[in-house]
Amino acid sequence: MKIIDPHLHLFDLTKGNYQWLQANQPPFWPDKARIKQNFSEQDIQLTKPLSLAGFVHIEAGFDNQQPWRELAWLEQNCYLPFKSVAYADITLSSENFQACIKQLLLQKSFIGVRYILDEQAAQVLHLPQVKTNLSYLASQQLSFECQLSLADDHAITLLVQLLEQIPELVTIINHAGFPTIAPEQRLFSNWLNNLCQLASNPNIAIKCSGWEMIDRHYTSSFAKDIIDHCLDILGLSRVMLASNFPLTLFSQSYQSYWQMMLNLLSKDSQHALCYNNAKHWYKLSSLSTNQ
Repeated sequence: MKIIDPHLHLFDLTKGNYQWLQANQPPFWPDKARIKQNFSEQDIQLTKPLSLAGFVHIEAGFDNQQPWRELAWLEQNCYLPFKSVAYADITLSSENFQACIKQLLLQKSFIGVRYILDEQAAQVLHLPQVKTNLSYLASQQLSFECQLSLADDHAITLLVQLLEQIPELVTIINHAGFPTIAPEQRLFSNWLNNLCQLASNPNIAIKCSGWEMIDRHYTSSFAKDIIDHCLDILGLSRVMLASNFPLTLFSQSYQSYWQMMLNLLSKDSQHALCYNNAKHWYKLSSLSTNQ
């Protein structure tokens, strides 16, 4: 079983900044020191019956002032087929944002941008400049990694309105939109309703990952429930499974994570969710569809 992991992070603490990994910087996780180390392509190898055919690297705060440095480092040190999602500040002026994107486009692995919205989602999405910059991303056929809680009604209303104005923008929801661990809570209803709202846009996909950010002790049944909801609402072709490595190590090894994910899926859906959808959404054209 070949896998493309569409959401992971590699670190080189000797070359990058990674301010968020410092103990005195948010997020203030008591176990953060466990991942404050170098992680290279050698740390994401899988053993039989699994193999890693490719991956998508998501920016990890290497250098937010010169985000192309992270992509250059990856391209010098990675040998598997991969694409890179870079940091770019979507609140910048058009001139500065476009200059950043043009510099990033010089890196062959560049495929899209992530700007973490989280609790500031509504505040950021309300800015007129954000629409201008996301429109520019769409014009360059680049994707937007959207990281926010789908339970945030105000933010999702703004996001839906924004994407109605930029229907061609490929938008990929990170970490399943952070569903709550307790399905009976009101926040879960918000998450479900807002995912339904977003589903009407055919250029929206979702990555199911980041479970350990919701709860370090999440259960496989919780993950399966969320994956099933995403499949019911978005359909098989718009859902991807991902790891969020190295944060997966808070809970289990990289190998055991993927084995667990595969065990949750029907045989009919494994190839799409763990390989082919990531290949399609991230344009990993060098890989065979039938691997």
